[in-house]
Amino acid sequence: MALKYTEDHEWILLEGKVATIGVSDYAQEQLGDVVFVEVPEVGSDLSKGDELAVVESVKAASEVYSPVSGTVVAVNSELEDAPTLVNEDPNGGGWFAKIEVSDPTEIDGLMDENAYKTYIEGLD
Repeated sequence: MALKYTEDHEWILLEGKVATIGVSDYAQEQLGDVVFVEVPEVGSDLSKGDELAVVESVKAASEVYSPVSGTVVAVNSELEDAPTLVNEDPNGGGWFAKIEVSDPTEIDGLMDENAYKTYIEGLD
């Protein structure tokens, strides 16, 4: 399955019942150099729209929101020592958490890559 995006610039990749969540390349560019990331605890239950993570950069602190409801089954502990992974590899090694999705239909309303590109072009 391909990446899907939110208007808040999170991406999600659903593999079976587990979704990996991060922020888009556009988002990391807007943030600037990331200096700290706070990820959720494994076992946390989240609803769509709940705060998933906090990212602090040289410019500001920003919240990352969960695009789906479910239970956190893994977090990217590498971000604790290497928060710059969010800048260096936002669509790969810079992911924040993996969530076992409770309602996969929540993904249906998200944008595909082409729709997201059109969306961010309208922001500049």
